[in-house]
Amino acid sequence: MATASISRSDIVWRTLAAVFGGYAFTWGLIAFGMAAMVAADMEFHDAEHLTAIIGFLVFLTIFLTAFAARNIVRVWLVLVGGAVVMASAAELIKNLIT
Repeated sequence: MATASISRSDIVWRTLAAVFGGYAFTWGLIAFGMAAMVAADMEFHDAEHLTAIIGFLVFLTIFLTAFAARNIVRVWLVLVGGAVVMASAAELIKNLIT
């Protein structure tokens, strides 16, 4: 049975992706979710609480996936790209409803 050798830099990059990339992606998701729910006439605080609960579960999933994924570059691309897209969409929705 072959064992996989993991370098220290790989562990560092995965930890950074899990913590900071996960935070950015989750922040974008929460911003987008809140903007979309408020635009759909949900009360602000209800949307805030619902997206916070969903965000916690998403962050946990991202954190674990960052260590389980085979390709860390793909993880970074998904996290940063998703964060940018969702934050931009949230800003667009916010500008449309105000």
